[in-house]
Amino acid sequence: MESWDLVVVGAGPAGLSAAHTAARAGLRTLIVEKAEHPRYKTCGGGLIGTSLAEVAGRIDVPAHDHVDRVTFTHDGRRAFTRRHAGPLLAMVRREEFDDRLRVAAQAAGAQLRQRTAVRAVEQDPEGVRLRLADGSGIDARVVIGADGSSGVTARHVGVRYAQVDLGLEVELPVPPAAQEQWRGRLLLDWGPVPGSYAWVFPKGDRLTVGVIATRGEGERTRAYLRDFVAGLGLSGIEPVHDSGHLTRCRSDDSPLRQGRVLVVGDAAGLLEPWTREGISYALRSGRLAGAAVATGDLDGYVRDVQTQLVPSMRAGRHLLDGFTRRPGLFHSLLATPVGWRMFARFCAGRTSFEQVLARRPVRAALALLR
Repeated sequence: MESWDLVVVGAGPAGLSAAHTAARAGLRTLIVEKAEHPRYKTCGGGLIGTSLAEVAGRIDVPAHDHVDRVTFTHDGRRAFTRRHAGPLLAMVRREEFDDRLRVAAQAAGAQLRQRTAVRAVEQDPEGVRLRLADGSGIDARVVIGADGSSGVTARHVGVRYAQVDLGLEVELPVPPAAQEQWRGRLLLDWGPVPGSYAWVFPKGDRLTVGVIATRGEGERTRAYLRDFVAGLGLSGIEPVHDSGHLTRCRSDDSPLRQGRVLVVGDAAGLLEPWTREGISYALRSGRLAGAAVATGDLDGYVRDVQTQLVPSMRAGRHLLDGFTRRPGLFHSLLATPVGWRMFARFCAGRTSFEQVLARRPVRAALALLR
């Protein structure tokens, strides 16, 4: 049996951030990934300022567009557009973004094995053993699980979820005229399914178009995507990718650690409940976990997540509750100078939803949504 200081299961943003941090600290680090980079991932691919700050100095972000304008609609109507003096989001294709993170982790000293699936996790007080699909095994002092919310490490730790949503997405190749129409601008539509919304993200010669809504509304969610694409005049375009996935947001009492196994990113259910933004949570939780393993303070990871990430998640849940009850009024509030300013500051990474809800005008506006 091989033995490592740290084995990271999953080579997405969370796992690669954990591996990068640990390897730079001198730990013998192995990453195992069931797929092979570059690989497609269903994801809007809009990086907020918080994510960009996390990867600054680690990679050159492969952005296909930088957005400074947002068009908002409510079920296809009541459109308004706002512009920000500077970029709000960087638009990436996840296969390229993740591959840059892979290169950085390996440059830091982490080893990578692709097409390697983990089937079981076993541990004792001395370490962890991973059983692989080919019947072999790997021993580690600590394991960080970054293999998604349906992965083996989340099940081993016993992660529990308070919110499960269905996201559907198409990647559409568009002609030059449409590329120019959408360049630098994204569209957010507050949808007909309670708590749902849709998006158009520009990425050069492609548009990423998707919707997300509560699981259990599958047919209405699929109809929403069809109608949304048709309303944009894009129905006749054959998608490069047509995919769906479930996003799962942890419950407040869900564990982040079981013995020597920590979970990060989607595997831990770490994402913002209203926007379902997860990349910044993946990058940050991965870094925190890698640092905790490097210092030997595994409980420190749990404390750091509780203090640095969970408060904004709770604030996002409050925003989702108000949005689900009164999407029309929510739409109107975003059109106000205060609403737009807070939204823009969040996108640019200059504030968190926790800080937004601490402001008296925002609390007063949310009270109207009850």
